[in-house]
Amino acid sequence: MRLFVAVYPPSELVDHLGAQVARLRVGAASAAGTNVRLADPAQLHVTVAFLGDVEAARLVEVESALGLAAEWFRDGRHSLPRLSLGGGGRFGQGRSTVLWVGLRGEVEALHVLAGLVRSRLRQVRLPYDARPLRPHLTVARPGDRMDPADVEADRADLDDYRGPEWQVSELLLMRSQLDSRGSRYDPLAAWPL
Repeated sequence: MRLFVAVYPPSELVDHLGAQVARLRVGAASAAGTNVRLADPAQLHVTVAFLGDVEAARLVEVESALGLAAEWFRDGRHSLPRLSLGGGGRFGQGRSTVLWVGLRGEVEALHVLAGLVRSRLRQVRLPYDARPLRPHLTVARPGDRMDPADVEADRADLDDYRGPEWQVSELLLMRSQLDSRGSRYDPLAAWPL
């Protein structure tokens, strides 16, 4: 099973972001029929830890580790992160170009949560991507189907974007499944924070 740990913004925030994306060049390109691979609004999330392929037999260990991380976060009297979307960025270039929107607000509390999750995964020798957390929501994967200058202009426009605030209150274990339409994410378990 291909697994990751995430927090999801509420639908109102996703709708607000969707209206912003529709005004971007990538939104216009999508409306004109260019396959810029806009992110599915129902799948927008912030990855806290990416585990990759994990044997189904270890699912109980994963759930136990995440349950303990959520409990430690609650018991540590950490405040629930209050976040908003804002700031743009991109990863990759050419065919692998990804456009994203960042997070503002109490991002440090999200880093604390990610640290607890990763610590618990490490203690039970579960695999995860150890790269530093760079919290964001992927907006589109335009690749080389858009002029790089247009992608850069959208990134700059997202720098000025300020989405509504929300409070993170739940940690989710998600399964990623690839099919002909791309990735589909299904929740396997959730823990309140």
